[in-house]
Amino acid sequence: MSDQLIIFDTTLRDGEQSPGASMTKDEKLRIARQLERLRVDVIEAGFAASSNGDFEAVQLVANNIKDSTVCSLSRANDRDISRAAEALKGAPRSRIHTFIATSELHMEKKLRMTRDQVFEQAKQAVRFARNLVGDVEFSPEDGYRSDVDFLCRVIEAVIAEGATTINVPDTVGYAVPELYGNFIKTLRERVPNSDKAIWSVHCHNDLGMAVANSLAGVKIGGARQIECTINGLGERAGNCSLEEVVMAVKTRRDYFGLGLNIDTQHIVAASRMVSQTTGFVVQPNKAVVGANAFAHASGIHQDGVLKARDTYEIMRAEDVGWSANKIVLGKLSGRNAFKQRLQDLGIQLQSEAEANTAFAKFKELADRKSEIFDEDILALVSDESVTHEKEQYAFVSLSQHSETGERPQATVVFTANGEEVKSVSDGNGPVDASLKAIEAHVKSGAEMVLYSVNAISGSTESQGEVTVRLQNSGRVVNGVGADPDIIVASAKAYLSALNKLHSTADRVAAQG
Repeated sequence: MSDQLIIFDTTLRDGEQSPGASMTKDEKLRIARQLERLRVDVIEAGFAASSNGDFEAVQLVANNIKDSTVCSLSRANDRDISRAAEALKGAPRSRIHTFIATSELHMEKKLRMTRDQVFEQAKQAVRFARNLVGDVEFSPEDGYRSDVDFLCRVIEAVIAEGATTINVPDTVGYAVPELYGNFIKTLRERVPNSDKAIWSVHCHNDLGMAVANSLAGVKIGGARQIECTINGLGERAGNCSLEEVVMAVKTRRDYFGLGLNIDTQHIVAASRMVSQTTGFVVQPNKAVVGANAFAHASGIHQDGVLKARDTYEIMRAEDVGWSANKIVLGKLSGRNAFKQRLQDLGIQLQSEAEANTAFAKFKELADRKSEIFDEDILALVSDESVTHEKEQYAFVSLSQHSETGERPQATVVFTANGEEVKSVSDGNGPVDASLKAIEAHVKSGAEMVLYSVNAISGSTESQGEVTVRLQNSGRVVNGVGADPDIIVASAKAYLSALNKLHSTADRVAAQG
């Protein structure tokens, strides 16, 4: 077996299946570029056959990413596989990842197919994909809950057809580490041609063991690829966390004995970018990337760290991208300094017009707050008005009045299809009044299922970052807005969510 561990990132595909975490194609490209800087081996850019929007996103990533393999998911049928291959044409290195369920429960209740039918379809899919690309990954969906004898039969057949990677997903997060590791080991021992493919693990976090299960699949089972996401993003309780498995393997190389291509100094920047793009806030006590990951409150701990860092720190904060000097720019900073900081953060704007818009917004922000942090810049360039996404609605201005004992009122001015409108409403508070004013004109009928506020940096001068999640007719979207005025940020987030809700992109749920 190789002593190199392959990191397969599926933030843009499986991570995006979190309700409200859908991303625009430009947002996907921005994150893909950061993953490339992180030196991720394989980037699963999406599910090309699921919608025209996802096809375009996979195509955009494939045409722009040079140093990582770009992958598209596909169901085990010719249409999906052809669509994936077409989207991946521009990639220097491409992979098709095809899947079909193999557990009795899924075959009977979901697919309504017999074992023999699934077996033949798996073989035919891999054979067809192998004729289009040289790198084919096969996943037996719900593999961990599948019958071992049948699973061995399927895996042997798809390897014979040319599958180069075999991924065994714990699709519903049911596994425990020792059993899952031994399950992978059993499959590798029983499949006669198992040495002809790289073995991979893909674990969900429903019982909080996705990272432990993945590492057991590597250590006990002999897998050499881990499928994971930034911040553990993913549907339900999420996926295996990239930053945690990477730092576990790196920190405990004495135990795992494996090398990695990952440049860990870009981990925190990737975490921030994914969090601010999707609106999924990273909890402070999250391993590696949480705000408190390297904080020491106990006097005994502080004393120990001051005397020798390794008394209480097993990793160095700077090795994963934390910086002691978080202040990067101010109102006297020029265009070149701003562009350099964008580059350092892995941000590449698509045109000079976008760069000019972003710089103008930076100067406007710098006039309002004296210290500009990396988080402020990431929030600024995530603004739809910077990236020139087609907007049905755009924020213009807001005024509100609130006083103890009186019902707050708000007036919001925004554009709707290019026409400026003014809407007024009262509410239980200034935020409620502002959002009701927007809704009074738009009449979307959407239900708000989440409203959250997060301070982007640590002072009262900080920008507030607001996430609004709306649901309508089964569609769930996130809108994110940032501004030093939390009420303005709320209005921006609501309008952002409405833009996504009214977009024509349709989503199709895919394999976990």
